[in-house]
Amino acid sequence: MHINSVSHKLLHYVDAQFPILYLNTFEETKVDKIIKDIAYGREIIEWNASKGLVNFLTKNRLLSDMNNLEQILGLLSMDDELKGRMLVIKDVHHFIGDPHVMSILKEIAIQIYNGLEATIILVSPILKIPTELEKYITIVEIDYMGENEIKKLIKDFIEINGFEEPSEELLDDLTVAFKGLTEYEIVNILSLAISKEGSLKKGDLDLIYDQKYQMVQKSGILEMVSLNETFGEIGGLENLKDWLSNKAKVFKNMNKALEFGVDIPKGVLVVGLPGCGKSLNAKATAHLFGIPLLRLDMGKLLGKYVGESEANMRKAIKLAEAISPCVLWIDELEKAFAGIGNSGNAEVATRLFGYFLTWMQEKNSPTFVVATANDTSNLPPELMRKGRFDEIFYVDLPDSVERKKIFEIHLTKRRKNDVALIDLNQLSKKTEGFSGADIEGVVKESIETAFVLGENQVTTKDIITSIENTTSLSVLFKDKLTALSEGYKNNHFKSASKR
Repeated sequence: MHINSVSHKLLHYVDAQFPILYLNTFEETKVDKIIKDIAYGREIIEWNASKGLVNFLTKNRLLSDMNNLEQILGLLSMDDELKGRMLVIKDVHHFIGDPHVMSILKEIAIQIYNGLEATIILVSPILKIPTELEKYITIVEIDYMGENEIKKLIKDFIEINGFEEPSEELLDDLTVAFKGLTEYEIVNILSLAISKEGSLKKGDLDLIYDQKYQMVQKSGILEMVSLNETFGEIGGLENLKDWLSNKAKVFKNMNKALEFGVDIPKGVLVVGLPGCGKSLNAKATAHLFGIPLLRLDMGKLLGKYVGESEANMRKAIKLAEAISPCVLWIDELEKAFAGIGNSGNAEVATRLFGYFLTWMQEKNSPTFVVATANDTSNLPPELMRKGRFDEIFYVDLPDSVERKKIFEIHLTKRRKNDVALIDLNQLSKKTEGFSGADIEGVVKESIETAFVLGENQVTTKDIITSIENTTSLSVLFKDKLTALSEGYKNNHFKSASKR
């Protein structure tokens, strides 16, 4: 929700006597401006941990001898002290878990329900709502800045400081690169860039990417993954590669594609046997698209407070959309939504799944989702319907041609000069039922063995010895892998390989 929408909605909530409004945002400066704009003559008082109770506009202390939030709330809850006032509590996540603070906030909320003309506004970058207050709190989230806002901020900064305006192309690049950062962070980076060069340069994009990396890592939910892998390092999967190459053309020419009537690609679900390149494919996809790769750790979404898990999901998706265009990688999707529809902790998983499903159905941001899964029998059928993912591919064990290519890729990466002397066809025949990960392990082991034995090169015989010492996944988990493979075909998923 953008600033004007937030102001409009907040004003309606205040006029309708909603007792407690929770503004979930890092943009404290903007929040102050919004609250000031919607006050319309109401007196605003603020409590913060450093000064206690202060005048919202001047930040001057109102009570010099009392800083404790519990005491302040206790005082304000008596004798209509809050009548006609708005109370703003900053960084409330540190204090809202205190049972006395919860109790008094609940008491004040009931007073407002019963006719007291007052509003409590909680401000925090972390959403934390105890069960006792769940029914009295309305959450208002402030979105990251849009491209138009960012571009205006850059232009205003340049004009105010009298600097040389960058080219339109660089301005557009800076605008997209700044997506996901707060106004405070953008102004800081602009100041740093200008102080170094005297004007904005193409190289300043690196400063932005460094800051963005920090922001993603600090979120604790998303991880920005470095892009070292390409499709040249994946043997086989030609159908999937071709399909993704078409999507890459759309992403790289997004404006032209939209004008032509092309829908923004939603994403792909890649299911398949372990060790057959699903995760490698996610990394190579981002490299092909030329956009950042964000990995969503579903395990980190779960929180102990009511609504905290869903808030973490919203935060992760908002951050991904703010940074977009990007690839959002969700690994082992079946574990994320395990037990949906059952009782107990699965209720949280069910709510998370519902939110994710709705977002996938309705999203119109250039956030391309690459989800991977092993066992589709644990995935809810709603996820397989058209309109969620653009396509579902299954990855099977590599055939003889693909095995030969996988050997070639891993040997070339490590022992390029030895490849011409190795019988790749013989190795391919010897490794039927091996996964890509099995083959990589064989190559690593044979190279290490050759080094330890003091050999000058790696030979076909060295690699065959490693093959004979390796038990493949297809042998270890024969029945399970057969069942999985049959399940993929029965669901009519597209094969990632051309067979």
